[in-house]
Amino acid sequence: MTFWHNKVALITGGSSGLGRAIAEAFAAAGARVVIAARGEAALSAAAEAMRRDGHDVLDVPADMTRAEDVDRLVARCLEAYGRLDVLVNNAGRSMRRAVAETTPDEFRELMELNFFALVGMTRAALPHLLAHHGHVVNIGSLAGKSAARYVGAYPATKFAVTAYSQQLRLELGPSGLHVLLVCPGPIARDRPRGQAEREARGDDLSGLPDSAYRPGAGVRAPALRPDWLARQIVRACERRQGELIYPRSARLVFALMQLSPRLADWLVRVTT
Repeated sequence: MTFWHNKVALITGGSSGLGRAIAEAFAAAGARVVIAARGEAALSAAAEAMRRDGHDVLDVPADMTRAEDVDRLVARCLEAYGRLDVLVNNAGRSMRRAVAETTPDEFRELMELNFFALVGMTRAALPHLLAHHGHVVNIGSLAGKSAARYVGAYPATKFAVTAYSQQLRLELGPSGLHVLLVCPGPIARDRPRGQAEREARGDDLSGLPDSAYRPGAGVRAPALRPDWLARQIVRACERRQGELIYPRSARLVFALMQLSPRLADWLVRVTT
């Protein structure tokens, strides 16, 4: 019997990429898994593939920006399994845009998905997580610790996730809630983003340097394998760690920000 035997993990944005890798990692560790995403076909395909591997998986189509979908998602989870032990807030997206060209409405739109939806999902799950001294995993970004160039509203949304994660730790940690903030660099993808996909997420690469096209807006770090990062997340939950930051060398930039913003800005420029 493993640490995760009969425990239940709910992963938003779980139909592909890092979200699917996290779902597979928890399932492989022995958990029962609920995956949610907006795209019903991709979500169903991901769930069927996991079931063929022998995992106990429930797939629930949901738009995390809709409160009624969030409530229905939690209700379906409890109806199927009777408990909730882990919430992984993975749903979100990045952006490519010069900050001076990013409108207030674009900031609001991305904040709605990357931050407000995360808050709503967390609030809906909290009573059930607290009942089992459970875990909240918030997928942040290196950009949530140090802003980057040419990613529009994205850093502001992820800075908010960083602060919210700390607030949860401070206020609810004594009640038994474990909160893990994950700040990864670029994530390896199976295929490059197509033009339609870039347009759908609000990218505007006109006039931006070539580096803006690359993963992480050109950050000089090897892309992280989703399956490897997912295993680190599962292990960090078992150890009840507060943060995961990859690559670890990024911590140097974060420390320098507190000592010399000018030096930290220079480091960001030369490493992207």
